[in-house]
Amino acid sequence: QVQLVESGGGLVQPGESLRLSCEASGYDLVQYAIAWFRQAPGQEREGVACMSGRDSSAYYADSKKGRFTISGDLPKNTVYLQMDNLKSEDTGVYFCAVSHWSTVVNGRLTSWKHFSKRGRDQGTQVTVSS
Repeated sequence: QVQLVESGGGLVQPGESLRLSCEASGYDLVQYAIAWFRQAPGQEREGVACMSGRDSSAYYADSKKGRFTISGDLPKNTVYLQMDNLKSEDTGVYFCAVSHWSTVVNGRLTSWKHFSKRGRDQGTQVTVSS
């Protein structure tokens, strides 16, 4: 069964850090691009960061550059999102999604729209509040 399962969310104060994990089953992530999205109630999903399974290059949304880092342990089929200096506007449900590997090449992203979530997992909640 093909699915992506996220974990690692929680409640933190502004300025603190979290590391999210996305474990893939039924995939060989080397053949894919992997992205993290944030979704807040009533809002469209927002692309946060993505990486290529082929060349491990990464692309970040402007608002996350310098604070978030995406990385992968591809033999374990797991991708991480390290989130530092968290802000209240980072609050939301975070989920991972995949696309064809060509969606991210040499750190360039074609479009967030190419990513699709797999499986029934609901993502992981991140709440940043004092």
